[in-house]
Amino acid sequence: MIQLIDLNKYYEDKHVLQNINANFYPGVANLVIGASGGGKSVLVKTMVGLETPTSGQVMFEEKDYHNLEYENQQALRREIGMLFQGTALFDSLTVEQNVEFPLLMFSEMSKEERMERVNLCLSKVNLHNANHKAPSEISGGMKKRVGIARAIALPIKYLFCDEPNSGLDPLTSRVIDALLHDITKEFGITTIINSHDMKTVKDIGEHIVFMHQGQKWWEGSKEELPEAQKSNPELDAFVKASF
Repeated sequence: MIQLIDLNKYYEDKHVLQNINANFYPGVANLVIGASGGGKSVLVKTMVGLETPTSGQVMFEEKDYHNLEYENQQALRREIGMLFQGTALFDSLTVEQNVEFPLLMFSEMSKEERMERVNLCLSKVNLHNANHKAPSEISGGMKKRVGIARAIALPIKYLFCDEPNSGLDPLTSRVIDALLHDITKEFGITTIINSHDMKTVKDIGEHIVFMHQGQKWWEGSKEELPEAQKSNPELDAFVKASF
């Protein structure tokens, strides 16, 4: 479980995250939703350590990430996988080598063990025969799947996904959603997905945090969303505009 406690972030005099308190649960798809400029990207970057909060805490199982000693922070980072919006694959490496990269950097596995793990991860995202292809030889949807495989190459506890459906057609988007859902359930991962796609909320969203103007305006389950829209006009407007 990840808890945000009184989280604030300033860029000079701009208050981009305002006293955020929220929870993110293991084994479910936790979605951070909201319009562009609402603070969701900064929120996720602060959670994963790419930004430092001005004040407040990001608690990973009662460990305050930003106040850990360097070695403990590095150990926690090894438990975090990240799926970037643009996939961030290395163009000079094959699919296999991209997935192997975090294992080379952060594990002491033998070559045989690494290849076994790489093939397992590629099989989880239904890429059985793409090992030796270059990123330039595969589709956008396949690149996303390689990105997911790389994100889970290490035995992670937390998976952060930044707009995983960005640039994909509707059918491929649903495939990516299904993969993220299945991986979350199979491994019991705390998955946090930054998204403005309400179809993702409808298909796999379980716990939802709605960001608006740098504030958390609502938090709850998908089942609670329709009732929450009745008393939260900003949430209602976002939901209706997103379909």
